Amino acid sequence: MVEMNETANILNHATSNSLVLLDEIGRGTATFDGLSIAWAVAEYLAAETCARTIFATHYHELNELASLLTNVANYQVTVKELPDQIIFLHSVQPGGTDKSYGIEAGRLAGLPAVVIKRAKQVMRQIEKHNKIAMGLQNMD
Repeated sequence: MVEMNETANILNHATSNSLVLLDEIGRGTATFDGLSIAWAVAEYLAAETCARTIFATHYHELNELASLLTNVANYQVTVKELPDQIIFLHSVQPGGTDKSYGIEAGRLAGLPAVVIKRAKQVMRQIEKHNKIAMGLQNMD
C-alpha cells in the first residue's frame, strides 16, 4: 500500500516540468494486476502529464508502449549470456528486451542451487502455458 500511495502522490502532482523516477511499479501484487497497473501508470505519465520519466520494470510487455506513444522510448541494461551464467555489463543501450533475469539475480544473491534449479523448471512450464492477451491498446 505504501508504494501505491507514493505512486498516487506522484501521478496526482506530476506536470510536464517534472522528472519522475519509478522502479517496479505493480510488483507485490498478482502478475496481471501488476502489469496492468504498470501499463496504466506509464501510459498516464506519457500521455497525460508528459513528465520526463524513467520507468524501470521487469514487465517486458511494456515495450509495446514505444510503438503506441510517440514520446516513449525503450532502453535496456545489457547482459552477456554464457552457457552457464549471465553477466550484467552495467551498460545501457537503446531498445527493449523480452527477457527478465530474476532467477539469475536470485542465484547471484545466494539462493540455494536447488531453489534456482526448481525456479528454472517452473519458469519453463509457465512460459510454455502462458499467453498474454494481445491488443492491450484496444482495451477500455
